[in-house]
Amino acid sequence: MADTLGTFEQAVLLAVAQPQTPLGKEAYGRAVLKEAELRLGREVSAGAVYATLDRLEAKGLLRSETRTGDDSRGGLPRRHYEILSAGIEALNDARATADRLWNGVPWPLKGAS
Repeated sequence: MADTLGTFEQAVLLAVAQPQTPLGKEAYGRAVLKEAELRLGREVSAGAVYATLDRLEAKGLLRSETRTGDDSRGGLPRRHYEILSAGIEALNDARATADRLWNGVPWPLKGAS
C-alpha cells in the first residue's frame, strides 16, 4: 500500500477490525472511540475519531451504513462501520513496516551517554 497509516488511523481501524472486541458487528462511532481510547491508553476527541473514520472510508479501507436506531436510542439512527479487505491489507502492511523498522534494535532503547 502506498499510503502509510498513522498511529491514530491504525488504532481506529483496529477498533473496527477486531472481531474479539466488544464491538463485533456493532462498530459505530462512539464504540470505536472508546475502543481506540483503550488501545491508545489516552482520551481522544470524538471529532478526531469521526474525521478519521470519514478519511479511512474515503481511502476505501472501510465502509459505513446508517441503521435505524432501537428504542434505547429513541429511534435515532446510528452509523455502523465495517473494515474492507483493503483495510486489513493496510493494517498488515503497517505492522510489517513497524516490525522491519525495529528488527534488531534492542528494546527498550537506552539514553545517550
